[in-house]
Amino acid sequence: MKKTIVFLLVCILCAAFAVAACAEVAQADIEKLIVGKWMVDEKDNLPATTNGKVVYTFESSQKAYVSASVYSPFDNFSAWRNRTETDVSIAGHTMTLTSYPDVRTTIEHEFVITGIDGHELSMIQKGTETVDGKVVFSPKESPVRLVKITDDFSRDIIGTWEGRCTSKGSIFDDGQDHRWEYRADGSFVYYIKDGGNWVPAGDKENEYFLDGILLCTRWVENGSENREWWEVSIDGDKMNWTALRKNEDGTPFTAAFEMTKVQ
Repeated sequence: MKKTIVFLLVCILCAAFAVAACAEVAQADIEKLIVGKWMVDEKDNLPATTNGKVVYTFESSQKAYVSASVYSPFDNFSAWRNRTETDVSIAGHTMTLTSYPDVRTTIEHEFVITGIDGHELSMIQKGTETVDGKVVFSPKESPVRLVKITDDFSRDIIGTWEGRCTSKGSIFDDGQDHRWEYRADGSFVYYIKDGGNWVPAGDKENEYFLDGILLCTRWVENGSENREWWEVSIDGDKMNWTALRKNEDGTPFTAAFEMTKVQ
């Protein structure tokens, strides 16, 4: 009981310190510091799983582009946001992002900024998504922490890559090489080995986007949509994927792939 009380007091003090620290930052400073590319790193004070990550690219304090792949078949909710143009307004420490992905949909997120510098951005987030005026998605209010991203591999990924899972014991560890071809038009081809030859798999509607370091893919296999999320690094002809995921029992694990570019 005493440990719980101490923990709560520490959380309250940390939150108060963050608010106090941000209170010293003027709106003009926020408008300047916000410019750049940011990716969600923590949510609810825990490391964010890769499928829950979002990339925000602030062109200015008035305009941003948002990338995210959201897929929740149990909630009957899906979203595919590949650099969706978003209006930004900042009043004091409150930032509102509003976008219209199509004529029927409006997304509005409100962020109360609790801390910002050249590397990290902490906020309290809440928002809604409406279709034809009806709320279809309204996540609970939650603290989020973002980190600034300087790498952008969206051009480097174009081409064909071959490799295998390097995270032993994960669900991806099948001991086999895999091959993907990423095209400049946002489509990709997944190849399987037939004897000694690589042949395209029977997947359909293969799409991807890579914003900064966040790679999101989706495809239809046997009539069902599938998605994957990875964090990417590319150095010449070498590419690495990592992703923080959760097992069915909720325990976290890290999946990883290493691959080489091929002709």
